[in-house]
Amino acid sequence: QVHMVESGGGLVQPGGSLRISCAATGNIFSITAMAWYRQAPGQERELVASILSGSGRTRYQDSAKGRFTISRDNAKNTVYLQMNSLKPEDTAVYYCHGLVVTTTSGGYGVEYWGQGTQVTVSS
Repeated sequence: QVHMVESGGGLVQPGGSLRISCAATGNIFSITAMAWYRQAPGQERELVASILSGSGRTRYQDSAKGRFTISRDNAKNTVYLQMNSLKPEDTAVYYCHGLVVTTTSGGYGVEYWGQGTQVTVSS
């Protein structure tokens, strides 16, 4: 079993910054990619940013470009999302996602989700 544990959410004023983290633990053989999604009340879950393990290639939602940075520490199986210039519309529950090859998945990647961390941008 693999667990994705997020941390670092909270309340921040508009224009402020916040960094959230997600650590993957368990019977991990390798992690192909990790990503951050978010879901605001009454809205569908949407991809915010993703990063590939091997190449480090990143992808961002348009609203996150230039403000958010996704990074990863492969040795710690941890992904980070640095969020700057936060806006009230960034308020949401942020979920960590991983495509993980476990020691028992036969080489196939399995999707895992974290429990979510609340980010609230308000004055």
